[in-house]
Amino acid sequence: MTMRQVLLSGVAAVAFLAGEAGVSPGSNAQQQTVAIDADDIGGVVTGPNGPEAGVWVIAETTDLPTRYTKSVVTDDQGRYVIPDLPTANYQVFVRGYGLVDSPRLRAKPGQVLNHTAIPAPNERAAAHYYPAIYWFTMLKIPPAKDFGGATDIPKNITQEIWRQRMNNVDCVGCHQLGNEATRTIPAQFGNFETGEEAWMRRLAAGQSGEMMTNRIAGQLGGVPYKYFGDWTDRIAKGELPRNKPQRPQGEERNLVVTTWDWSLPNKYLHDLISSDRRKPTINSYGKLYGSPEYSTDMMPILDPKTHTVTYFKMPVADEKMPVSLGPGHAGAVAPTTASAYWGEEVLWDTRANNHNSMFDDKGRLWLAATVRGMNNPDFCKQGSDHPSAKVFPLTQSPRQVAMLDPKTMKYSFIDTCFGTHHPQFGYDADNTLWLSGSGQVAGWVNTRIWDETGDAQKAQGWFPYILDTNGNGKLDEWTEPGKPEAGKDMRFNPGSGGYAVMPHPIDGSIWYASGVFGGRAGFLRFDPKTKLSEFYALPKEAIGLRGGDIGKDGVLYGSGSAGHLIAFDRRKCKEPLNGPNATGDHCPEGFTLHRYPGPGFEGFEQYSAEASYYTWVDHHNAVGLGENVPISTANLQDGFVALKDGKMILMRVPYPMGYYAKGLDARIDDPNAGWKGRGLWSASGDRTPWMNELGKGARPLAVHIQVRPDPLAK
Repeated sequence: MTMRQVLLSGVAAVAFLAGEAGVSPGSNAQQQTVAIDADDIGGVVTGPNGPEAGVWVIAETTDLPTRYTKSVVTDDQGRYVIPDLPTANYQVFVRGYGLVDSPRLRAKPGQVLNHTAIPAPNERAAAHYYPAIYWFTMLKIPPAKDFGGATDIPKNITQEIWRQRMNNVDCVGCHQLGNEATRTIPAQFGNFETGEEAWMRRLAAGQSGEMMTNRIAGQLGGVPYKYFGDWTDRIAKGELPRNKPQRPQGEERNLVVTTWDWSLPNKYLHDLISSDRRKPTINSYGKLYGSPEYSTDMMPILDPKTHTVTYFKMPVADEKMPVSLGPGHAGAVAPTTASAYWGEEVLWDTRANNHNSMFDDKGRLWLAATVRGMNNPDFCKQGSDHPSAKVFPLTQSPRQVAMLDPKTMKYSFIDTCFGTHHPQFGYDADNTLWLSGSGQVAGWVNTRIWDETGDAQKAQGWFPYILDTNGNGKLDEWTEPGKPEAGKDMRFNPGSGGYAVMPHPIDGSIWYASGVFGGRAGFLRFDPKTKLSEFYALPKEAIGLRGGDIGKDGVLYGSGSAGHLIAFDRRKCKEPLNGPNATGDHCPEGFTLHRYPGPGFEGFEQYSAEASYYTWVDHHNAVGLGENVPISTANLQDGFVALKDGKMILMRVPYPMGYYAKGLDARIDDPNAGWKGRGLWSASGDRTPWMNELGKGARPLAVHIQVRPDPLAK
């Protein structure tokens, strides 16, 4: 199409919409018109009372190599523009709080399409579209009097631990609870006398059934079955949420949300990666790489330019090794009991077990992935001359490191003695790759040495966490945890170990979100220069945390278990950071708790029930909300939430309902292209992707969120 044709089509679109709106050109008509380009769809959404502001208009097509959707939000006058659509036929409809979905209208790019919004006929119909958090907060929390051994709740379980387990550490750490699939009992399970019995059966299903049962029936004494059963029983009888969601406001109306189907409908997908967080122009306009964790060795690869999905089978060094399931892993080899969706079918069958990946500044992909069985090689163990093994020998690691070069698709094994979980590059000349999931030690791979030698043994190192308890600022002989001795340092036990890993961009220290699943929860610091560590425990009201990240100014952020974005600034500490009084509680002034949006459980309304899985900080304005903006997954609200200038901004994926992410990053494809050259990237990460709005057959999603300067920018 020539420039003249494009200009004429835009004029025609404006004129057409003015006619559709029943107005004549002029100053008043300007409020009713929308200009579009040849690759846009735009129009006005009106309801019985006039323009519908803050509702989504969603375009979906299956004409491309994979299912594709793009959604936008209407402005104050009900106007919308869905920009930059690939050539295809689309089904376009309106969704919004207080409405039911409008009829789907067929359209193609370059068309003006007005919509009539359909008000919900009753409260139940309206509530069907509420985010999961509004339904999940109908779940009751046991009263304080039931804890401490007074009931069947185990004596060691406090109300705070219970809330943590109902939040991002356990239940919502794997699933979006409160969506339609979880607030109802699958008919395939049959009939039960009570909701409690139904939940006993439900939580035993599938390859995570054993793990869920051990947590609920074992650690929590089986009491949650009763509360979950009461929850779904009341919903089945017609009870509705106490609170209602607000339509998108302000910058929330400027979002453009694009989704692609990828991976397989019966395979869990943990995450994706798009670029190097230090240099977000790396891999610009390039392919996206998925991390399928426990489910499969088939890595999905999406090309967002061609909308095509391909797969790469991740190998292992030992093809005879067992699958990465069973003892020591978050899944069993076979289902505990039959799934309501897949019966006795074994869905998860991975060996490579890629949890997360990270790009380096050369465009290579570094993976936290299993390359062999649990038992470590001899150089890791007692008696080895490896410098790290001499200090702290290691006998097992459930996951190691691999590297994929997208240019050649060569896959290399880096066999680490320590376990791995989340990878993150430091800011040093050696391009050191730091890993979480390393247990009682800080673990790293010097990628410069790896590139020079190809020797994993030479390239890696690890060191235990040692507190400077004598306060002299240097590493001394140390004692074991909990056994202080005058003049000596002491090893720190991080409980379940470092979960998120966060290299400091200024001083070179390495931080971890620590004690997520066991031990005291807080932020743990390791200094590679001195080999000393520091620990800062969370305030009691924060309860716990999951994933976290560090700002470019060194401020830490974490997804809190009591519905907060937790911030910690070490620069605010007043007491000595080391010495005998640095017990973990020595810097309460360093913490700030920012309440996430959304309602709270009954009796805990001052807290949001939002169970955020992970937090990431945008150092380079790669998303479009500004530099150094922390963004958390909003796992019960179908998207993400950003903290900008003290205000929480929700970024929802409106279709399909049930979107749940475990991580995010961002990429700048073109720094000179304005909002079109940047955006947030993520993947749906629910362990059961078929439990979203689309049901069985639904595939995991790759999601791109862009921030326009206004709702009509194109």
